[in-house]
Amino acid sequence: MNASLTLSNHVRWHLRCERLCASVEGPAGTEESWTRVMALKLVHRFPQLSHFSIQRISVGPARLLSTSRQSLCVACLCTSAGRCIRRQGCLRLQSNCGIRSLTTTIVREPSFVASSSVGLHRDSVPRFQLTLLHRPTAAEEQGFQQRLGICSSSRQVFKLLHSVEIISDTMAAAALHRVAEVEQEDNALRDPTVLEKDTVRALCFQLEQDSARLTDGGLVSALLACTRLYLDPWSTLMVRLVSESQTRLDRGQMSVDELCTLGQAMLAIEGPGGVMLEQVMEEIQRQKPAQWSLAELVAVYKLLQGILGEDGKYRDLLNAMHTHTMTVTSRMDPAAVSGLLSALVTLNQTQAMPLVISLCKQAVRHVPYFTDEELTDVLGALMHFGHSDHYFVKAMEKYVPTMAFTSHPETVSKVMQFFGRRNILSPTVFDAVAESFVYRADDYSSSQVAQQIVAFGKLGYLPPNAGQMFGKVETILRTRFSHFQPRTLLNLLHACILVKRFPVNFVSKVFSSYFLQQLQEEDTIIERSVLAQLTQIYITVKLECPSYEGPRLLPKYRVKSFLMSGRSLETPVDPHLYNSVKAGLVDLLGDRQYFGSKVLTPYCYTLDVEIKLDEEGCVLPASHVDEVYKRIALCIDGQKRFTTNKRQLLGKEAIKQRHLRLLGYEVVQIPYYEFEKLQNKSSVVDYLHQKLFPHTYRLSWQTLWDGGSRRGLVQVRAVV
Repeated sequence: MNASLTLSNHVRWHLRCERLCASVEGPAGTEESWTRVMALKLVHRFPQLSHFSIQRISVGPARLLSTSRQSLCVACLCTSAGRCIRRQGCLRLQSNCGIRSLTTTIVREPSFVASSSVGLHRDSVPRFQLTLLHRPTAAEEQGFQQRLGICSSSRQVFKLLHSVEIISDTMAAAALHRVAEVEQEDNALRDPTVLEKDTVRALCFQLEQDSARLTDGGLVSALLACTRLYLDPWSTLMVRLVSESQTRLDRGQMSVDELCTLGQAMLAIEGPGGVMLEQVMEEIQRQKPAQWSLAELVAVYKLLQGILGEDGKYRDLLNAMHTHTMTVTSRMDPAAVSGLLSALVTLNQTQAMPLVISLCKQAVRHVPYFTDEELTDVLGALMHFGHSDHYFVKAMEKYVPTMAFTSHPETVSKVMQFFGRRNILSPTVFDAVAESFVYRADDYSSSQVAQQIVAFGKLGYLPPNAGQMFGKVETILRTRFSHFQPRTLLNLLHACILVKRFPVNFVSKVFSSYFLQQLQEEDTIIERSVLAQLTQIYITVKLECPSYEGPRLLPKYRVKSFLMSGRSLETPVDPHLYNSVKAGLVDLLGDRQYFGSKVLTPYCYTLDVEIKLDEEGCVLPASHVDEVYKRIALCIDGQKRFTTNKRQLLGKEAIKQRHLRLLGYEVVQIPYYEFEKLQNKSSVVDYLHQKLFPHTYRLSWQTLWDGGSRRGLVQVRAVV
């Protein structure tokens, strides 16, 4: 069929077909008359179908409509796979299963009367009978839903269905949803032959025959369940459900929750540009969010998350929803908190930070109760919006030691990514993850291994079992080296050198032309931040691994400075703190010329302040290049150079100071938490004096002369 012809564009035509059925043969809704007229109408509207011999065939007591010249098996007819889903061949004839079927169900036809409740007959082949009598009570439906929720396989779902006398249309739809949940895997069914089961076929048959008698909630829920089971959108069942949904939608009487369910179904069938989905959104926008229930709010957020419409298209609706949601966050359960945060990320609602903060506060209460998937979404959202809460961190510190050995590897990796991205050093969390890493790393993917180790490197933290942990890292690199993507591998090795773990056995491979070519193929042009990582690994090997004799990094792959915009390997100096220190240095040394600022060294590091001394201890002007006996590197460390919750330098700042010492500099650290305590100019000068010249009691400055010309040397003398 023409791909441009969408399902929603033909639902009214479908309704006309059904009315024509009633006038041609017998009462409306009979299988014989409906399918015959449907087929004739399809051929008339789509001439391409005339290439196939459309015929009525019988398979035992069941009847179906086929578009193939040969009989098809049930598996071919019940799915939209475009081929036979049975690995051992078709159930009937070994026919060509590449043609899409126009029907989804094949069952023995039961007798029925009009209603919206389904009775299950207990015999060898399940039958569903609609009856006006004895609709399940609310308590019975709730009990069924609870038992359905603990079913872990489709077989258990079928067993549950056989155990009940009567089920409503919403219960039938819920059963199909549960089958989809337990069978879904990577956007497909783990076992597509589940659609051949008699129970599924009977449910689908009854929903198909009595779509007009279903409740609004049961109708749209059944349609959504069919999309989750990947049924053919052009099958008889799907067409009938969509056409009936269109009729109900035109009446304008659906609730917000039902509109969202229908929207999700049409999103799966036609994508975000569908006409019917647009009509759903128009109906939702006519409503007032302030009057919605919590469940309806969450449903609309999830629908908008899937639509991802034009920028600003639903801005007014979202703003009204944000305002109302702020008033109900305290009543949200874990699933709602996680779902809303995930939706806000997808919709990139950066202007909704008050709502994000409110949701984070509510998340503190639910940390122990989040599922792995929910916690992963929450952590991802907090990273996206750049927010972390002290109480949330405390809750995580209590929870992580209990889940590090049992939670999904992706969740554990996301925990470490969160703490690393937010620069939060928690020994409790890091030690627990490090311990679990030793035992679980073999089950981690290469990216999950890298994510966890990168967090240790970024925060410059070594756990008590560092030897075991990095021994495991080396084993993984040795056995799975080729499994790592080039950038992932580089991030992992760079994290190791930040905490004095030198991957000498793998550096030669990283510096090889083959690996560098892979990096270039991955990014077309190697990013400067990547070249900076390679350069720092090279400098580390040169300074700290003198025994290394492998290949060197070619000069064309080296950078000249680690200080750059974006992913810099150095943190720029805090301007306010720098100006305060600079003023104190001028008072201490007597003139601005006696120290240099932001000095780039030959080893790529940038010094905040450099002071030069000659052999006699005289301070030389910053421009002096001869007779320099000693260099002092003043590191003016603002808050951003430390972890957010502890006074520990980040890994990139620790390696900088370590390398400067190896290069011969005397490193003097001026941390913000010490400098901010100084109250006046005199205390600043005394503090800097003690830091720079700790072995002098007080200073006596003399300007030295050389042959009548002022050399500008300042001599530091110790006066007792």
